[in-house]
Amino acid sequence: MDNTLYQQVRLSRDARFDGQFFIAVKTTGIFCRPICPAPPPKECNVEYFTTSVAAVNHGYRPCLRCRPDAAPDSFAWKGKNTSFERALNLINEGALTSQSISQLSDRLGISSRYLNTLFQENLGTSAKNYAQHQQLMFAKSLLQQTSMSITQIAFAAGFNSLRRFNDCFQTKLKLTPSSMRKNKAVATNTITLFLSYRPPYAWSQLRDFLKHRAISPIEWLDTNSYGRSFTWPSDNGDDIHGQFIATHIEDKNGFEVNISISDITYLMPVVRNIRRILDLDAAIENIDKQLIALDGFNEKICLGLRLPGTWNLFEAGIRAILGQQISVAGALKLVATLVKHYGTKQGDLTLFPLPKDLLNSDLSELKMPAARRATLLNLAQFMVEKPQASPDEWLQLKGIGPWTIDYAKMRGLSNPNIWLGGDLGIKKALTQQGVELTPEDASPWQSYLTFQVWNLL
Repeated sequence: MDNTLYQQVRLSRDARFDGQFFIAVKTTGIFCRPICPAPPPKECNVEYFTTSVAAVNHGYRPCLRCRPDAAPDSFAWKGKNTSFERALNLINEGALTSQSISQLSDRLGISSRYLNTLFQENLGTSAKNYAQHQQLMFAKSLLQQTSMSITQIAFAAGFNSLRRFNDCFQTKLKLTPSSMRKNKAVATNTITLFLSYRPPYAWSQLRDFLKHRAISPIEWLDTNSYGRSFTWPSDNGDDIHGQFIATHIEDKNGFEVNISISDITYLMPVVRNIRRILDLDAAIENIDKQLIALDGFNEKICLGLRLPGTWNLFEAGIRAILGQQISVAGALKLVATLVKHYGTKQGDLTLFPLPKDLLNSDLSELKMPAARRATLLNLAQFMVEKPQASPDEWLQLKGIGPWTIDYAKMRGLSNPNIWLGGDLGIKKALTQQGVELTPEDASPWQSYLTFQVWNLL
């Protein structure tokens, strides 16, 4: 957008553009979200940035009223380079809190110099600065929203020491952590955060989709909330665990999320994953606009329809294999049986089986062909041996074809550009509606088109 459009959006406080750009005020040295309730400054005193990290790098500090750290992320950050997107995802999962830049570069198969070049070209900063900015913004959210101690917050944000956290906070944000406290520190096992999105958000459709596929007892829903148990891999090999409940608050354009977690140092990537499975960072207005433009489909679009994710790629793969050529209800029954016999218990929580949990068994409890049980075991063995491998490599496994891989990518990785044209439900919906589509015209949002068509059933 040019400055005239930026000005129109900021003066209207249009929430649909929240997180897509930031407004820096030269006279105060503060930068804000477009929805900031403060009186709008004169245009001559305003500077615009497409990312919060760029505003911080130019010497601005975040507004304490609208809290730029709480804005949805923007797809404009991602660029089109595969290595850059992989690096972003790994950093957002906390890779640089336990690895060096060179180790991350080796993992990506590129040099550290090229990695920093990608970040400079796309974000105007280095990979390390980007990671540090994400840690600081997350810490700022915790300081303003929770009752966690400053020491807990430092470790939850990925800092290895309180002193380093304090120094970084004052250097980058020109503030002290204690000056941003909203609540007194209180010992608690539950962390409450507010996660925002850009409207519209078709909550009832997302809720119903998840409800029809919810696995008892690891998932639960009611009218306004969705919750589940989860695991997360740790650096020492001992998986952490926890649960969350996300309650939709429509008039605030977001979710209140209560999280319990066994190791606070993994809170940041867990929150990122919750944002992903609820699809809170979609540039939904742009997506809807492109889908509405498809011939014969404009009157059938559900505005704000999101891409519901599963917790991880392995779970998505298991669901896809068990859902091959049978009904949703039939697949759900098989997944529930798998969880009952192979899911692990942590206190009152039941957790979805990890790949290692399925090894050394014949899965005889699953009433299905032996060849399909073998496919599940082959996937589990593959994920144990190559946990970082692309799902495209699953094609070498007998019983796994393109549909299974595409479904796993779409729900386990939230890939936005998957068209499941071979799905029986997709074919049925298109036939019922008498619609002929050219799905390539929906690129790069073909996954959203897939869910729009499913929504017609």
